Amino acid sequence: MDKPSFFITTPIYYVNAAPHLGTAYSTVLCDVQARYRRSKGYDVKFLTGMDEHGQKVEEAASEHGVSPQEWCDSQAPLFEGLWKTLEISNDDFIRTTEPRQVKAVQYLWERMRESGYIYKGSYDGWYCVPEETYFTETQVSKSDEANHTEGQHLCPDCGRPLQRVQEESWFFKLSAFQDRLLRLYDEHPDFVEPDFRMREVRTFVEGGLQDLSVSRTSFDWGIRLPFDERHVTYVWFDALLNYMTAVGYGQGGDEAAAELARRWPAQFHVVGKDIIRFHCVIWPAMLMAIGEALPEHVFAHGFLMVRNEETGKGEKMSKSRGNAIAPQDVIDMLGVEGYRYYFMTDVNPGEDGAISFSRMEQVYNADLANSWGNLVSRALNMSAKYFDGRTPELADGWAERQNPLRDIALGIEGRYSERMDRLDYVGAKDVVMELVHAANHYVEDSAPWTVAKDPARAQELADIITNLLESIRICAHLLAPFMPQTSAEVLRRMALGDEASCDDLAAACAWGGLVGGVEVTKGDALFPRLAAKK
Repeated sequence: MDKPSFFITTPIYYVNAAPHLGTAYSTVLCDVQARYRRSKGYDVKFLTGMDEHGQKVEEAASEHGVSPQEWCDSQAPLFEGLWKTLEISNDDFIRTTEPRQVKAVQYLWERMRESGYIYKGSYDGWYCVPEETYFTETQVSKSDEANHTEGQHLCPDCGRPLQRVQEESWFFKLSAFQDRLLRLYDEHPDFVEPDFRMREVRTFVEGGLQDLSVSRTSFDWGIRLPFDERHVTYVWFDALLNYMTAVGYGQGGDEAAAELARRWPAQFHVVGKDIIRFHCVIWPAMLMAIGEALPEHVFAHGFLMVRNEETGKGEKMSKSRGNAIAPQDVIDMLGVEGYRYYFMTDVNPGEDGAISFSRMEQVYNADLANSWGNLVSRALNMSAKYFDGRTPELADGWAERQNPLRDIALGIEGRYSERMDRLDYVGAKDVVMELVHAANHYVEDSAPWTVAKDPARAQELADIITNLLESIRICAHLLAPFMPQTSAEVLRRMALGDEASCDDLAAACAWGGLVGGVEVTKGDALFPRLAAKK
């Protein structure tokens, strides 16, 4: 039987700057879900990539004295290198300058022309180059003397000066889709997640939609229209299509058609909250116009803020404030697995999260060094010490005997998966850590070092260690999407390395899967405790 398809995407990232904490956050968030779905038996397609066209890319290239293509080529290794460091398991990395994207976008234009939802006109309005967004006169902010922008029109999103654009343009009849979009939101209330983001999108659409300028003639760095060579494609009309390009759209041939039929629609587009209008308004309208299926969910996460230790409030990260944090800064402190664990389990994905080095240290020491790492170390050391370097031989019926760890472990995969399915990683972590904490208390309560002194209690000792090792085995599987290398190492130390490639999580987490009488490896501490900075 074929595995069911699961298709998840990150935004494709602008190449005007190196990858930062925000882009890494989106990517790790998707990676955790992709790894989880593989462990549940899905055939996963995990897509990420780079958005390489548009005016701001052209300007960035000019500032560095290179061509736009040379600039894009120089940026790709920065993203791909960081994703490799962060253990990102993407199946594809798309760049919008690739031939497959050019082919798909030009096919989209032909389909749009056939649909009757595009027309030629002239655009006269305001344009924000950094945000790649058009604004009407009523949407823009006015001058701000305090910020030395007096006499200028400012972007309502980023506050930077706008450009006045007057040029011939092709337009997409976005206004024709207002009622259909509102009906979509009514019929599929989980199309936009979390629900408070859906309310934002609905309010925007209810306020009225205007037709969208989707081509430019004032610069050249973009995909040309197949039927009007003077025009290049508006960057979002290009970029949004990457999700379908990567699964065969517009490529021609039976193989591409089969891939598209299998993979589309995507289950999750994961995006930052700043681009939900593009993904939740423009993108579904584009798909409606050409008669294609809509993605099942658009999940919009919040921004990472830096916690001000004096006020306790989150502040926007910026070089001018001197509070910018680079991914490598955190990796140097926590290691890659600690990095992944912290951002996925201590920041609520749907909301802005205030981060700080002091909080990172606190979470790392409490959850990883003192709890999970300590549990693994103690249990494996005791197994090696008391059972000649091996796991205990399993007594008949041990898995059916009641004990406090078994009670918590029964049904744990279901509780965990319920949260993981909706990207509630904080809740999923809590499910796992309940068992980790219980196992640590079980060590103290059962005192195996005392039991080991009495030969008459040998079976009791074996049961204690067996229960601990089985709890660790199950927790390793559940923590694998967050910390894949650590979980693989834990299973290896228990001579269960083959289990790391699990594709039936429910079966893997069923109590009773431990193998007895096999060699255990004590190994070094998984998470050495971080010393407080003076």
